[in-house]
Amino acid sequence: MKTIILSAISGLIIGALVIWFGAYNVAANDRHFSSTEKFLELVRNRSISVRSDDILAPDLEDNKLIKKGAQFYAEMCTGCHLAPGMEQTELNAGLYPQPPVFSQSDYKNNSAAQFWIIKNGLKMTGMPAWSPSHTDEQIWTMVAFISKLKSLSAEQYDELTQASEEDGDHHDSGHSH
Repeated sequence: MKTIILSAISGLIIGALVIWFGAYNVAANDRHFSSTEKFLELVRNRSISVRSDDILAPDLEDNKLIKKGAQFYAEMCTGCHLAPGMEQTELNAGLYPQPPVFSQSDYKNNSAAQFWIIKNGLKMTGMPAWSPSHTDEQIWTMVAFISKLKSLSAEQYDELTQASEEDGDHHDSGHSH
């Protein structure tokens, strides 16, 4: 028992020294060790799964939801997550971990998990919590749109976002853009 206590104290002292002397580089362009990345991914995925398990999605095939979500996405998400036909932005290039590009990859989270992420954000990723400025209904529109994004061409994306603007579905959360 004495060995365990001494080992724990030694570990805490070493950890404190690593922190105090700034030995761990927190720069976004200094990648984690592979084992650290896998551990953080496991923690993130389990946390999201546990917290989104009982969330029930509305009908995400509703064209009104998708259309409104297109406008929100165009205004709030493209800087990081891009859009069909869009080149990498300076913001997207500088983020670590890299945000998913929904139009180019098979995003693995289900709709409840996606809703939870948009609503609550993700610590230390650059993903903000949108719940302070958006209702659950508005967040569901983004989830509905993201679920369709992979299947849209650049032209279809432009048509959908322009149609939303013309219909007066502008986003106004009280914040300037």
